[in-house]
Parts: sequence; structure tokens; C-alpha cells
Amino acid sequence: MASALQKTRVTLLSLLGLGVFWAVIAQLLGDASVLPPPSEVWSVTLKEWHSGALVFHTTQTLLRVALAFGLAMTLGTLLGIVLGRYEGLNRWLDPWVVFFLNLPALVVIVLAYLWIGLNETAAIVAVAFNKTAMVVVTVREGVRALDPAVADMARVYRFSALARVRHVLIPQLAPFISTAVRNGLAVIWKIVLVVEFLGRSNGVGFQIHLYFQLFDTAHVLAYSLTFVGVMLSLEYLLVQPWEASARRWRKAAA
Repeated sequence: MASALQKTRVTLLSLLGLGVFWAVIAQLLGDASVLPPPSEVWSVTLKEWHSGALVFHTTQTLLRVALAFGLAMTLGTLLGIVLGRYEGLNRWLDPWVVFFLNLPALVVIVLAYLWIGLNETAAIVAVAFNKTAMVVVTVREGVRALDPAVADMARVYRFSALARVRHVLIPQLAPFISTAVRNGLAVIWKIVLVVEFLGRSNGVGFQIHLYFQLFDTAHVLAYSLTFVGVMLSLEYLLVQPWEASARRWRKAAA
């Protein structure tokens, strides 16, 4: 408990230091059109919150992130398990994985809009498709790292298929899946903003595009930092605790 409180205190102080640094730089520049001070961005954020626009557009972006993330994690985890278990199949499909891993997100987004249209389906597919290969690589390495002794123990005790998945596969893959989750959230929400910037009529990316055209830096920062705050909350409240829980069994075994 003490270490958790200390970690929280350090995190908050670090973020406060970032805010102070921002305020100092803004003061030195002396041009709010280039870099507005934190107080001005906070004022804009409150104004957009009370109008309902901030909540609406942030919610739209979160929905797209959730759908694309869920699709990418599901497909990537299943493919990663299959490729990790069957080396022959992996030899044939590994070039495909490398190809899609290195395909630029912008290309995928543009092609999705050209082939499917400027709609929600194209937006979700483009983001999920771009992330799936990263999940495949991470989970595949996790499957390769499975301890065969644990699998042998499960056979000796005649575990059912469901019990093997629950007590053998998932605990050992959990650290790799948590890594894929963290990287996925970090990458997917950025790609979603690009998708919205290029071809949606709502969302944080759309708002950034709108205020970019108006040269309104304060609004751009207000929407950007609000969504960064949401993602930081998910990281510290959900991802890191789950990751710590996933690694606990290894520490106990050691």
C-alpha cells in the first residue's frame, strides 16, 4: 500500500512538474497563439465541457478506440496463439505478418476509405487492421515462451481443455497480453485521431482538424490533453494493476 501511494505521489508530482515547465515556456514565448499558458487551456476545456461538446466528441473517439481495440486484440491473440503453436504454418505466414507490421497506418486508413467509404466501418477496420499484426507478434512470442513442464503437469493430472486454458495458457500468456494491451491502447487512440482527422464528422481528431484550420492552439491543446488524460487514467487505473496481477504468479513461483 505504501509503495502504491508513493508511486501515485511521484506520478502526480511529475505531471505537475510538466505543467510548470509548460507554463514557464509559455511565459517566455509570450505569444498565446503559439503556446497558450495552462490557465488559458484549462479555461477553454471548462467552456467546452459545459457546452457538452468535449464530452460528446471524447465519447465518440472512445467508442471507436474500444471497438477497434477489441477487434484487434481478439484477432491478434487468436492468430498469435495459432502461429506460436504451429511452426510450419508460422513459416508460411511470417512474411505476411512482417509485411502488415510495416505497412504505414496512413496507407491503411486511406485505402480503407477508398475501398469501403467514408463511414464508421472503414474507420474501425483501418485502425484494427493496423494494430492486429503487433498483437500477433507479441502473443506469438508468449506462446513460444510457454513452459513445457507446466503443460506436462496438466496432462499428468488430466486437466480438461477448459482447465488447461484457464490454469496453464492464460496465466503464462497474461504478461504478453498485458504488453499487447498497453501498446495497443498507446497506438490505437493515436491512429483513431488520424482517422477522424481525415474522414469523420465528430470525435477528438475532427475537433483538432477544425481548430487547426482556425489556427486556435488553445482548443487543439484542450481536446488533445483531455483525451491524453483519459488514456492516462486507463493506463494507471486498469492496465498497470492488471499487469501487476498478471505477473504476481511468476514472483510467487520464484
